[in-house]
Amino acid sequence: MNAGKSTALLQADHNYFERGMNSLLFTARLDDREGVGVISSRIGIKKGALTFEKGDELFAIIEGEQKRTGLDCVLIDEAQFLSREQVMQLNRVVDELGIPVLTYGIRTDFQGKVFEGSKFLMGWADEIKEIKTVCHCGKKATMNARVNKDGRMETDGEQIEIGGNERYISLCRRCFYSGNTGLG
Repeated sequence: MNAGKSTALLQADHNYFERGMNSLLFTARLDDREGVGVISSRIGIKKGALTFEKGDELFAIIEGEQKRTGLDCVLIDEAQFLSREQVMQLNRVVDELGIPVLTYGIRTDFQGKVFEGSKFLMGWADEIKEIKTVCHCGKKATMNARVNKDGRMETDGEQIEIGGNERYISLCRRCFYSGNTGLG
């Protein structure tokens, strides 16, 4: 959260575009904060994308697009929402179609549990780059906390609840475990 993942994805897309190359963007259908199929950064840049949800056959979609328009890269936002099967399909895109796939997402939910997509991406990725952000205390933030309207951490609830800065904050592990949100 708040590390610039979507900004980095949109910059990578722009870099491909500037070189006359074709990229295909995906985002999770369930993230509709800026509208369905929109990748948006907190600094105000946005772009339309295809959406994915559980059960979608990403390999078939990408292979079809490759045949139709040619592809130089696939970029996926909110990659934590991928399923194991979809991560394996993306591996096939890289290995069989020869198309680089760059995914952007978070590792863990508000309880510190690893998302399915993140778990399998970390296990199967050729390379992992961490984009860092900072906790209110100044240390490196590695945890995502869900907060209520009073700024207190929530520890129970559904794993997935879409929200932005009003619902989630980034914390270092120490502040996460102590419940110190810095908000009150």
